[in-house]
Amino acid sequence: MVTRRVFASAIDFGPLRGELHLPDSFPAPAQAEAQAAAAAPRLPALDRTDVEFVTIDPPGSRDLDQAVCLRRRGSGFQVSYAIADVLSAVPIGGALEAETWKRGQTVYLPDGNVPLHPVVLSEGAASLLPEQERAAVVWTIDLDASGVTEGVRVERARVRSRAKLAYANVQREVDKGNLPEPIALLPEIGRLLVEQGLQRGAINLPMPEQDVVVSKSGFRLELRPPLVVEEWNAQISLLTGMAAAQLMLKGGIGLLRTMPYPTPEALAKLRTAAVGLGTDWPDGISVGRVLAGLDPKNPRAAAFVDQTAETLRGAGYTAFDGVRPEQTDHGGVAGAYAHVTAPLRRLADRYATEAALAIFENRGVPDEIRAALPKLPEVMAETGRVASAADRGAIDLAEALLLKDRVGEVFEAAVVDDDQIALDDPPVRARCTGELTPGERARVRLTDADPVKRLVRFAAA
Repeated sequence: MVTRRVFASAIDFGPLRGELHLPDSFPAPAQAEAQAAAAAPRLPALDRTDVEFVTIDPPGSRDLDQAVCLRRRGSGFQVSYAIADVLSAVPIGGALEAETWKRGQTVYLPDGNVPLHPVVLSEGAASLLPEQERAAVVWTIDLDASGVTEGVRVERARVRSRAKLAYANVQREVDKGNLPEPIALLPEIGRLLVEQGLQRGAINLPMPEQDVVVSKSGFRLELRPPLVVEEWNAQISLLTGMAAAQLMLKGGIGLLRTMPYPTPEALAKLRTAAVGLGTDWPDGISVGRVLAGLDPKNPRAAAFVDQTAETLRGAGYTAFDGVRPEQTDHGGVAGAYAHVTAPLRRLADRYATEAALAIFENRGVPDEIRAALPKLPEVMAETGRVASAADRGAIDLAEALLLKDRVGEVFEAAVVDDDQIALDDPPVRARCTGELTPGERARVRLTDADPVKRLVRFAAA
């Protein structure tokens, strides 16, 4: 499930952490292994420190998985994408690997994350921090003038990022037409990749962030729309994941990120919800193109993004070895796709990367990687449920606090499903009882807003 990320520094999320049994430290043997790996990093012999990589992340981030360098190649382009080489720091069969299998992925909460790896690695020796030599898996992807992939190379190499850039600063430089050379082509390549996706039928969700702000009158909820450069940067990651998927399908072994395409029934319900939310959806236009034209800081548009996310169901991981899986595509991507670009934050990426690298190098996938692949879908599903519960719980708590003093008030809302409404202001989606017709407007009364239960409920007025 895709949810908004919520920021709320004034709220205590301790009870939610306890309810989800989130760990607050690493076992001593796992921490010791991480300390040892950080003290004696293993760097590959192949030297790619001449490539002028930079990272682009939210401000304050230190778990830097990815670094990018973009260049022209004749009439086309060359994308170089360095991904943190986590396997070089996490021994197979050790206590640290075992602990990462329990965690599965980093869990994010507004008051701090619960990392997949000890911070000495995830924010230190394994992170692609600037002006540090690091072990990486480098993807080099050649594109033609329209953004279609023409060639792929994967190699384990030593890299050095030149700078740690933040999205907002990069966006300002884009607006001034003054991007630094390693990413000067980001707008051009980003737009081409977005258009390639829309032509395939991809559904990119411009998910706004929710910021809970404390004011004299209580709490207020603000929406922060994603910046254009965030979408362009995400397209580089998506491009790499699709290249990895094709490699693994060609090699007959790997781990794909899969999801069914939205059913006609689900799209019909979404089209009905669009009416109540005031979203224009002309006949013959894909949902992806509708989303691309929205302003996600508009509460009704944000609600349509949320409702679209609800339509994208059934995502999971599909492992295969020898027999091509029946389902290879991810319905949101509209093609075959794999997670390989966030190994500091997702367990699956570490092993999928190793499979792709072995296939590219025309050697057998190592036995320990081959054995791990079929176990990962269940592990990632279970840990994904915890991460989703944390996301949803944080939003539910923030919204309950926001509305706790307004029980009994009547709000204007759009009916997005049989028992779901989306308020115009504040931008909250919640369950609602009573006679409701999807696609219509309604007046609804707040009947319950309980921060302890993290519960918000409405009834038709």
